[in-house]
Amino acid sequence: MARPKAENLTPLELEIMHVLWETGPANVQTVQQKLKRDLAYTTVQTMLNILERKGKAKRTLKNRAYFYKPAVSRKQVVGKHVSDVVDRLFGGSAESLVMSLVETKHLTPEKLARLQELLEQHQEKSDDNK
Repeated sequence: MARPKAENLTPLELEIMHVLWETGPANVQTVQQKLKRDLAYTTVQTMLNILERKGKAKRTLKNRAYFYKPAVSRKQVVGKHVSDVVDRLFGGSAESLVMSLVETKHLTPEKLARLQELLEQHQEKSDDNK
């Protein structure tokens, strides 16, 4: 039986997507060289093909080599992963996620102040669009 199509990316898939987001269209060799760990050419090729089958990357043939580029934005992937974390670990409560970040000291008072500024800017934009 075939494995279900996974929405979220594995750590290695994410690592490869980061390379594609940063470099733009790239062949297997370029992606392999830009990864932070040493992987065989065939491993990188397989992972890029998996990303293409998942709809996360697109490929085009140029001079007998495939070039891969992101089919989804970093923002889309981050949004999907954050939603998944909020749903699975915090019962759908984004507030619980933020409280956990504060309790574990991942959000410092400085970061909270910056977050407050971002919230105020977002609110102003929402008010302007009404």
